[in-house]
Amino acid sequence: MARYTGPVCRLCRTEQKKLLLKGGRCKSDKCPINKKHPAPGKDPKARPGKRSDYGIQLREKQKLRRIYGMQEKQFVLFFERALRMPGITGENLFILLERRLDNVVYRLRFAVSRSQARQLVLHGHVLVNGSRVNVPSYLVRPEDVIEIGESGKSLVIIKDALKEFGKSGIMPWLQMDPDVMKGTFLAAPRRSDIIDLTDIKEQMIVEYYSK
Repeated sequence: MARYTGPVCRLCRTEQKKLLLKGGRCKSDKCPINKKHPAPGKDPKARPGKRSDYGIQLREKQKLRRIYGMQEKQFVLFFERALRMPGITGENLFILLERRLDNVVYRLRFAVSRSQARQLVLHGHVLVNGSRVNVPSYLVRPEDVIEIGESGKSLVIIKDALKEFGKSGIMPWLQMDPDVMKGTFLAAPRRSDIIDLTDIKEQMIVEYYSK
């Protein structure tokens, strides 16, 4: 499957927002957003100052897609699935994205970024209900138990990532035992629970795909 392999800090500069794509670096003084670096490309003064409605909607979609580390084709499939679900499409989209296994691994503090979590899943270090799952887009269900397999419990990157659990804890829809590297997905979150993404305007994403 295709994936972005370029400099990820460039993506944050494009969106002028911290997308938290590099873990600890994003929280340090090295982050280009902290240094107020301009967006990549031509001289910003040469660009039109005001965006169209379409441009604003596009940027919202790109921000969310890049935060979760997805390619456009896969993101569209998630949107179409959210559209078929009962309820509000924008909220359904967030619920589906939060249920992705790579995201849950990241939320449980087994990895410092979603890209690192994706690698752990692809390399077979993650078990769901005792069975190895190596598909990052696998949708976790309520009461599923996610844990690190024996082959991964000695990995330094996981031990280092778990230090964040002691500092920040985890989201309320998750339960975690860091000593045995095992967590539980208690329930699908509500949109209002995803407090670190409250600035994303999902209605604009729905409008973008509705054109």
